[in-house]
Parts: sequence; structure tokens; C-alpha cells
Amino acid sequence: MKSDSVVIIPTYNEKENISNIIHALLKLEHQFDILVIDDNSPDGTAAIVERLIEEIPERIHLVKRSGKQGLGTAYIAGFKWALQHDYEYVIEMDADFSHRPEDLVPLYNACANDGADLSVGSRYISGVNVVNWPMGRVLMSYYASAYVRIVRAANHRPRRCGI
Repeated sequence: MKSDSVVIIPTYNEKENISNIIHALLKLEHQFDILVIDDNSPDGTAAIVERLIEEIPERIHLVKRSGKQGLGTAYIAGFKWALQHDYEYVIEMDADFSHRPEDLVPLYNACANDGADLSVGSRYISGVNVVNWPMGRVLMSYYASAYVRIVRAANHRPRRCGI
């Protein structure tokens, strides 16, 4: 049975993580479908996903792109795919476990069961919560998050449901 929600995972050279993150998502109490957007990873990430699809074709999906096109366009491609396949809830996360799979269920419940229009998980709600990131990536992520908060506050104040 198709889920009402899909998790978009953009990948480029994630062979070390992709199987583990997919299996972690499949074990959650809510049934999330999984969409991997792979940018022609030279390490064989897409081939690993294709093998997993053979095991569970109804839950795992793959979009292979011709080359490294970037994270933003991967999410756009994923959202378009999700809309074409009538998913009600769309979640995005990284393959490297920088987002905790177990946080997806409360984020989903905030919208599906508690009436929130938007649910945001952030590694900055209680300080900075990242592991093994170079300082440049931490700063870029932190300031991008701050920018989104400022823009959102200027335009709309949705109910806050963070993890």
C-alpha cells in the first residue's frame, strides 16, 4: 500500500550511507516511502538503491540524473515527483545521518495529526547540533537557517513544531 508521505534523499557519492539510511527509515513506526534523487554518483550509490528497490519496490523509488546538478535542484525534482505521485506529506533529509530518522515521526504527526501546516526540524533549536562538519559547512548551514527564519517571520508566522 502506498504511503501518504515520502522522504526525499538527494545523493552524490553516498554508497557508505544509503543502505543504512533507507533501512533506518523502513523501520520507523510510520510507513514512509523513500525517493532517492541521485546525481550520477560515480561511487555506485544508484546501483545500491536499485538493488534495494528489487527487494521493496513499492516503498523505494529512484530518480537518476545525468550529472551533479546540486542539492537545490535535487529537492525541486523530488518535490515535482512527489506532487506527480499524489503524496500529501513531503519530507527532505540527507543520507549522511545528519538528520535523525527517528525525528521524522513527530514531524509527520505535527502536520498529519496535530493540524500544523508546516513542521520544521532544525539542528539549531537548542544550540548547534552537528557532528564531524567542517566549520565552513556549519556556518553556511547556520546562516541559511537564520535567513529562512527571518524571511518566514516577515511573511507569515505558522505554528512552531520543531524537534
